[in-house]
Amino acid sequence: MTFEEIKSRLKNYTVGIAGAGGLGSNCAVALARVGVGKIVISDFDVVNESNLNRQYFFRDQLGEKKVIALKNTIKRIDPEIDIVEYDIKLNENNIVDIYKDCKIIVEAFDLAEMKQMLIETCLTEFPEKPIIIGSGMAGYGESNSINVRQSENLYICGDEKSEVSDDTPPLAPRVGVVANMQANTVLEILLGME
Repeated sequence: MTFEEIKSRLKNYTVGIAGAGGLGSNCAVALARVGVGKIVISDFDVVNESNLNRQYFFRDQLGEKKVIALKNTIKRIDPEIDIVEYDIKLNENNIVDIYKDCKIIVEAFDLAEMKQMLIETCLTEFPEKPIIIGSGMAGYGESNSINVRQSENLYICGDEKSEVSDDTPPLAPRVGVVANMQANTVLEILLGME
């Protein structure tokens, strides 16, 4: 399949991303570069300097809302992509309204309790929708330990063990690998559906 054929198929899909930090910003940019037609992004945070070591933001975006900064970055890559941004903290009640029209949902949270809440809500409310999560990307090295595991409609990208701490911070290389694995899994699912 040529790149033009891939873009022609992907332009008809809507992908949801929950979180616009390390995973979400990098995954969204990867999906934009291959031509996903519509991306729904939610986050309530602002870009700060500590984000620049792993998130797809720039120094001149410091202080901006992440969803606005990410939308502006994606529009610079491809102005034709429809970006719907929600400056909101997700919860069990608003997830359904925000992501109901998405074919796939990508989880991109930092906090374990937010990950669990999103997964449980999606599995209950959208049992037919694939959910792609990130788990285990802290530190550096051990690239071969990062993979994708599927359990029905749940896809887990990462090594599923390395937790963020002062000694194993999230860094651009491993976070980027996992975010791009999430984007690649989106492509595998969407292009395999036809």
